[in-house]
Amino acid sequence: MEKSWNPPPYGWQGNTHTTQPPPTAPPSYSQAVGGVGPSSPYTPQYPPSAGPQIVTTVVPVGPHPTHMICPSCHAEIDTVTQTKPGLIAYVSGTVICLVGCVFGCCLIPCCIDSCMDVHHKCANCGAYLGRYRR
Repeated sequence: MEKSWNPPPYGWQGNTHTTQPPPTAPPSYSQAVGGVGPSSPYTPQYPPSAGPQIVTTVVPVGPHPTHMICPSCHAEIDTVTQTKPGLIAYVSGTVICLVGCVFGCCLIPCCIDSCMDVHHKCANCGAYLGRYRR
């Protein structure tokens, strides 16, 4: 693809078209002042004290829902609890099985609340907050 026309002239003088070279760019700062320019731009480092500092404390969780501030979403919540069999349930079920009660009696400790661990989650964001072991 060839161009059959010439580019427009740079400037006008009267009614005739005369081409003038474009003006030269001004000198850079290091050329005008002298010396060596910076090798990379300077970005100042400010301390991260933009807002109030948040102090997170460990709230002990128990067998019931706990009122606390979630460390993930910073909302004031009552925790959601879920019970799951803990170490005591598994150990006592194994002992019952070894004693000779293998017809389902070994599963009884998995149904008793005092053998269950309680897991706490945030009601707002669902973050895991802790476990209460029995």
